[in-house]
Parts: sequence; structure tokens; C-alpha cells
Amino acid sequence: MNENNKSYIMSTYGERTLEFISGDGVYLLSKENKKYLDFGSGIAVNSLGHCHPALISALNKQSKILWHTSNLYKSEAQENYAKKLCQNSFADKVFFTNSGVESVECGIKVIKSYFYHTNKKHKKNIITFEGAFHGRSLGALSTQKKKKYIEGFEPLLEGFIQVPFNDLYSLEKVIDEKTAAIMIETIQGEGGIKVAPFEFIEKIKNICLKKELLFFLDEVQCGFGRTGKLFAYQWSNIEPDIMALAKGIGSGFPLGACLATSKACIGMKKGSHGSTYGGNPLAISIGNAVIDEILKEGFLDNITNLSNYFFENLNLLKQKHDEIQEIRGLGLLLGIKTKSNNLEINKLFENKGLLSVPASDNVVRFAPPLIINKDHIDEAITKISEALSEKK
Repeated sequence: MNENNKSYIMSTYGERTLEFISGDGVYLLSKENKKYLDFGSGIAVNSLGHCHPALISALNKQSKILWHTSNLYKSEAQENYAKKLCQNSFADKVFFTNSGVESVECGIKVIKSYFYHTNKKHKKNIITFEGAFHGRSLGALSTQKKKKYIEGFEPLLEGFIQVPFNDLYSLEKVIDEKTAAIMIETIQGEGGIKVAPFEFIEKIKNICLKKELLFFLDEVQCGFGRTGKLFAYQWSNIEPDIMALAKGIGSGFPLGACLATSKACIGMKKGSHGSTYGGNPLAISIGNAVIDEILKEGFLDNITNLSNYFFENLNLLKQKHDEIQEIRGLGLLLGIKTKSNNLEINKLFENKGLLSVPASDNVVRFAPPLIINKDHIDEAITKISEALSEKK
């Protein structure tokens, strides 16, 4: 029995007191009836905000037809949605998951299966970057080797080599005959909103082509419209071999995907991987509605315009408040590096009715719904300025 403890939930999230009872667009309403401007979006998840009419309609319609059959059976809706993802990206094939870490794990298996299938079994090592966050499974933890996440969970999996972020010399130095792939977040979210320079991304791709390595992009947080392109890599001149997606792809409904070229996933044969819930009818109906909204004419261009407006106004705040040391990010995934503890600053914003998300490197992260307008940005800027002005 658990009668002496406050909660029956494992304490992995610590004690939580703020509770929301409803949401509408870019706003959340707390149990205390206080309205919050949501610039965290459930950690870059609610791409279309809360209770979007198109998503409600899609879910209601599908819920009355079919919920689940499993991937033992064909799904035309799943096939059509996969086609839509591929036609709007580099990919030829899709594996549907329920989360970002599952998409990452699938990508790792794609890499290993490719070199096994092509009789290069010695190529097992995957190079990753300092500051990376690819999830919390044992496989994902092994890619990032960050003490705060891995302590108590060793031994980790072998075969992951980490190098400094945006350091081409260190990257080239560790590549050898055992190297299979290079894996990077196009934008490090948890790592402090660090954008991988596109010249760096392009050089990595060239190395992969020259050395016959696979290039694996993690766009779980920065993909699906957040940067003003459907995928962040599309700002560059390259295409990856594999890409992990989740978060905004379902706008709050559990959905993820691992995308790959036909060549890269040649080793993913029948029985090599699976998912009970991945891509079930409910998830596909939502995913299809989300991508249709994001691909509407002008939607992505509007994100670019709004992000420029937000970035400019944050920089104006930087001139007024010494607390702000740096503005970072791309599109509607922005962050402010603070002088004081970012957790304290995040709490000050929350007290003002503005939700944001802490990140590493003392950064407060903003990932608002992609449906915001300039009035919402102005409201956020006012709340940020008031909070910083009142800080003692």
C-alpha cells in the first residue's frame, strides 16, 4: 500500500503543482482558473495549438470507424500518409512509431541493419555530438553520454563516439574503418537551442558520401514546420539518409516516424522491427490532418515572418535587460540564454502567465504553437519584459 505518499505516480517528474483543465488555441486554463499563454507547446509538441478544429474533426470521425487493428494488417490510410511524408521529404520509406525515442531507436537499427546486410559488419560505430539529446531509452542514452541522464543506468551500449558540437576537425579525427554513421540534431533543443550551422551540416554530408557513411538527422523537436520549412534540413543543400520525427507531427497525439531512403533501410526486412500501436488508425488520422494544415498555402511562410518578428523583439529586450545574454534559435524554436538560473527565470515567466521550457546551457526555450500571430508575440514580449523588470 502507498497510503503515506502523496502520489501513486513514480517521482521521475518531481512534485508538480500547476494543473491545466482546458486549452484553446495558444492558451491554457489552469485549475485555479488562470489563463496562460502557452509558448512551450508541451515541449514543442502542440504544433497546431490546443483543440484545433481540424484535429477534433479528424479524431471524432476516425473514432467512430476504427481505432486499432495492429500492423499485422494492411492500412490504405497508413500507406497514403507515408506517401505524403515521402513526397515532401528526401525519404522513400517510413516506419511509424509512438514517440521520438522510438523513432531514434528505429534509425539506429536501420544503420546497423544496413551494414550487416551489405556485409560490412565491422562498421558498427555511430558518431554523435556533445550537448545532444536523443531520448531516454538505453540506446538513446548511449548516444549522448550526459551524466545527468545516464547516472545509475550504466553500462551503456557500446559503439557510440561523441565529439564536440560544430567541430569538423574533431569529427574527421575519429572516423575510421569501424565508423558506420554520423548522427546529429539539426537544432539541439534540450542542449540549449543550438542550431547546427548549415555549412557544417553540408560538410558532414560530404564526409558521409566520401567515406560511405549514413547520415542520420534527429528532427524530433525541430521538424514539422517549426523552422518555417516542413523539415529544418530543407534550409540547407543536403538530404539525410535517415531522419527521426515525432512531437509536432501529431500536435499532441502520440505519433512518430522514422524516415529513410530505400538504400539505407535495405536491411529492414520482415520481422526485423515492429510496433504494436505505431501508425494505428487514430494516429494516422491526426497525422494526416496536421500535415494538411501545415502544407496549406502560406502557412510555412507565415512561420518565417512571425519568427523574424519574435527574434527581433527578443533582441530589443536584450538591449533593455542585462539578464538576457544571448538570443538563439531558428523559426519558432527560440531561446534566451540568461545570466541568472534559467529555472528561476522560467518560473518568473510562469508567474506572469507565460509558459516556456528550460533547456541546458542556462537557456529558457520558446516553442509556441505554429498558429500564433503577432498579437500573441507582443503579449509574450510584454510578459517577459515585466518579469525581468520585477526580478530582484
